[in-house]
Amino acid sequence: MSREGKKITVVMPARNAATTLENTVGAIPPDWVDEILLVDDHSSDDTVDVATRLGLRVIWHPHNTGYGGNQKTCYLDALNRGADVVVMLHPDGQYEPHLIPDIVRPILDGEADLVLGSRLLDPDGAIAGGMPRWKYAANRFLTVVECRALGVEFAELHTGYRAYSRDMLLGVPFLRNALDFSFDSEMLFQAISLGFRVTEVPVRTIYHDDASSVDFRNGVIYGTKTLVALARVKLHQAGVWRSRKYERVVKHEKPEVAA
Repeated sequence: MSREGKKITVVMPARNAATTLENTVGAIPPDWVDEILLVDDHSSDDTVDVATRLGLRVIWHPHNTGYGGNQKTCYLDALNRGADVVVMLHPDGQYEPHLIPDIVRPILDGEADLVLGSRLLDPDGAIAGGMPRWKYAANRFLTVVECRALGVEFAELHTGYRAYSRDMLLGVPFLRNALDFSFDSEMLFQAISLGFRVTEVPVRTIYHDDASSVDFRNGVIYGTKTLVALARVKLHQAGVWRSRKYERVVKHEKPEVAA
């Protein structure tokens, strides 16, 4: 398979990732990535210094905007710099960077607009990688409920390892999405409801002391917000309560702006 000149950008939404960033970046296959962008969400550690030393493109938020707000900056910058494929990779080392070729291949082959790096395609893989059992059970429960409601079939809908095509990022109104972790669910619901092609590939997850992880309390909040977002898209589809969040954007490429 050839990349055929397609620009691949890795975006890293970061907050206090100084201890894991270098190892994560070092594992990214250089032949598969044209640019790495790190958006720092007002870290209290040396994340920006480490990223700058590693030669990454860095954007710093002067105040915390949340996980969703961070991603909005990531995708806006990647689009403005001409990315054809955008890979979201967490800088904490929880997902394996060397799998980036597998993540982007369906998009480069013209088979998908959104690729999910699924930790649950191998039923035993997530637990073996250290995923807490309560989190595994919650993940499976939410995924089953969402799949039935949306009429799709996937092993996991709650992975943070994803690749997006340029067409999809231009076609979904992601700037209208939440600022917190439910941003990911809304992006997925937008993709499915607006008819973009979604597929998943198997990945491993590695839980360790420095890996970011949602605790039980925040997991409950995230699950609740995900179900609320699911109800919202179903109401939109039924014509009961329309939302601009689930209407396809008329795509326009970036206009030429005079310096």
